[in-house]
Amino acid sequence: MAISIKNQQDIEKMRIAGKLASEVLDFITPHVVHGITTDALDKLCHDYIVDIQKAIPAPLNYAPDGHKPYPKSICTSINQQICHGVPSDKALKNGDIVNIDITVIKDGYHGDTSRMFYVGETSIQAKRLCEITYQAMWLGIDKVKPGATLGDIGFAIQTFAEKSGYSVVREFCGHGIGKVFHEEPQVLHYGRPGAGLKLQAGMMFTIEPMINAGKRDIKQMPDGWTIVTKDRSLSAQWEHTILVTDTGYEVMTLSAGSPPPPAFITNS
Repeated sequence: MAISIKNQQDIEKMRIAGKLASEVLDFITPHVVHGITTDALDKLCHDYIVDIQKAIPAPLNYAPDGHKPYPKSICTSINQQICHGVPSDKALKNGDIVNIDITVIKDGYHGDTSRMFYVGETSIQAKRLCEITYQAMWLGIDKVKPGATLGDIGFAIQTFAEKSGYSVVREFCGHGIGKVFHEEPQVLHYGRPGAGLKLQAGMMFTIEPMINAGKRDIKQMPDGWTIVTKDRSLSAQWEHTILVTDTGYEVMTLSAGSPPPPAFITNS
């Protein structure tokens, strides 16, 4: 499949969709507390997306090849869950870390982003994993400019994560996005500098590293969706949607409640 180059109208629509996705995370933040179920978080987000934003939750009934339809409107991945955690009647508890992944469709365009949340007081080790993963995402983002390669992004993420004592999940990656939820290119979170696709202005894709405290090996749970660490170590993920601009990049999934970029980022 050819990689789509976004025109000005596409970019404007993606800015709107991206901001809406991020605003869902702003909205849900005060609700991520001890005792709430991930089903309850899902319902709150669903109602906010549909009733307030007049948008569509993209994951609901999403069925890529080989998968049964996804049954919920958001993904909630707790502790050793890496990605695609299906909300359930399980309650969050103090000390948990949870990734909430939001994709909304507005006027036919997808906005896709995720953040990590701490439930109550979490361990120093869990916080460090989340912070290193956030910095790794931004190190990847900061490589984005015309003429750079996808390998530059993956290398920046991988080397920082591994230097920090962690491992990078390889089976799941970032992806092109626009009118289609998942399109080319695949954005690997590991790689070699100068390797892979050369970036050009108008490309748009997610950067969403999944980083494990233990080994990188994964397994799929019987629900057919939830992915966990094989060694049951903690995993963290952050995600932004990125536009390649003429001079660098624009983060499309920012809102009032977005965590600020790390201090080493100067482009934002």
